[in-house]
Amino acid sequence: MNDPLYTQLAHELGLPLPQVVQTAALLDADNTIPFITRYRKEATGGLDEEQLQRLAERLSYLRHLEARRAEVQAALEAGGHLTPELARSLAAAPTLQVIEDLYLPFRPKRRTRAQVAREMGLAPLAALLLERQVGAQTPDQLAAPFLSTHVPDTAAALAGARAIVAEHMAETAHVRQSLREATRRTAALRVARKKDSQDAQGVYQLYYEFTQALSALPPHRILAINRGEREEVLVVDLDANHEAFISSLQRRYAPGTTWVDNELRTAVADGYKRLLAPAIERELRNELTERAERHALELFAANLRRLLLQPPLRGRVVLGLDPGYRTGCKLAVVDATGKHLFGDLIYLHQAERAKATLAQLCARWGVQIIAIGNGTASREAEALVAEVVREAGGGEAPASQRNAKPPVIFPPSPTTWERGPGGEGHP
Repeated sequence: MNDPLYTQLAHELGLPLPQVVQTAALLDADNTIPFITRYRKEATGGLDEEQLQRLAERLSYLRHLEARRAEVQAALEAGGHLTPELARSLAAAPTLQVIEDLYLPFRPKRRTRAQVAREMGLAPLAALLLERQVGAQTPDQLAAPFLSTHVPDTAAALAGARAIVAEHMAETAHVRQSLREATRRTAALRVARKKDSQDAQGVYQLYYEFTQALSALPPHRILAINRGEREEVLVVDLDANHEAFISSLQRRYAPGTTWVDNELRTAVADGYKRLLAPAIERELRNELTERAERHALELFAANLRRLLLQPPLRGRVVLGLDPGYRTGCKLAVVDATGKHLFGDLIYLHQAERAKATLAQLCARWGVQIIAIGNGTASREAEALVAEVVREAGGGEAPASQRNAKPPVIFPPSPTTWERGPGGEGHP
């Protein structure tokens, strides 16, 4: 399959294209990641669960990106807004955020000040202000053609035009992107205690008067601040260099000293304070929250991994057997501290070789317990282990399935096998 999306995914993850295509087909068939990891190794090339998770998440994002790109393009075409330049920018947009920035000026929205002004016929006046090509006309002369019942005087006409200019500036994609990046790089999160809030235990005392740069905020602190805000104990806002940003925008839109430049400077300041700054704050707060939540999940996974990799039985050397027919039975030996010592693979249809491998592993590493997973071929694996036990002189001590029966203890001496303490085995 020569899909550019799969090619991009293979390049990003450093995987062969056929491996990505086959794995994507398994995911599309509603196979779970644990199932694919265990039973479809030959199709995925042996990708582990973490690699499969990254592939699945990125594949989902890229598909959503392309679907959204197509939706936005169709909407722009239907509205007659799709210019060649906009089409090129849309095709090159690498993220959903960029696509939404491009679509924002044309997105259907609630009635805003600018929308009301457009309905009053003031869009051409706003265009004249933005172009700064008014010659020697005075404000009254420029506004005169736009006066009506709803626009009674020059002040009302210019106010409506400024609202349109403010919205235009706030919805310009490259302006939003540059200010978002500048804010992300230089702003700080400022936190204070909400007036008359209840925090009897002082849970959020650390954040009653707190400020830290966005780029330096650790994930746990972001989550704590969010929780305090939800519980109405804390108030949070973004401490950015607003005046510097406004000045930069004013120099871009109104570099001169005429009355038109004064109008534009007023419109730009209004657009930044009323529209652009709050939107950027929401976006960056959401970005911080997503990053913190992702880190929390990763930390939980790491802690769970350490918990699961603790010694299964303190002071015992354990051989774990994961049963299977087609892909074989996976073997792993861990020492008394839970450290992995050795791994191997046996096949039930090669019974003699499998028994020899088991006996060698037990003798080599002094295995004391054999634990068999409860799944496909577990009964057959149990019978095989029981034969190895009997041949080693362990009598009729059957191997047991996890969560089903007590495990077999294989003592250091290959001539004696016994059940767990008290004859009941270990849980």
